[in-house]
Amino acid sequence: MAEMECQSIKMSISEEAQTTRKECGKRGRKPGRKTSTEKLDIKAKLERSRQSARECRARKKLRYQYLEELVADREKAVVALRAELERLIQWNRQLNENVIPNNNDQLLQDIGILKQE
Repeated sequence: MAEMECQSIKMSISEEAQTTRKECGKRGRKPGRKTSTEKLDIKAKLERSRQSARECRARKKLRYQYLEELVADREKAVVALRAELERLIQWNRQLNENVIPNNNDQLLQDIGILKQE
């Protein structure tokens, strides 16, 4: 009999424990509350994001500098090629008019007929 009472007491205790658990609701942290480690994690994440943004801006700046230098070099090449084209056009006109160009040797060297000594 004492044994049955002991079991009934244990059952009532376990039933009370189950009801109190059900009354408590969800386990774990409550929404809206952040622990100090989570706050540190958020701060660290924000700092990493800021650092990543800084690095991205620096890469972008270097890329634009490289492209600007490339454009400047190409513009210089275009100017040089236009000057050479103008010079060749003038030599062509002189040859069509049966006039020997002033820099005949230079013309032949540029074309590749006459080798430099």
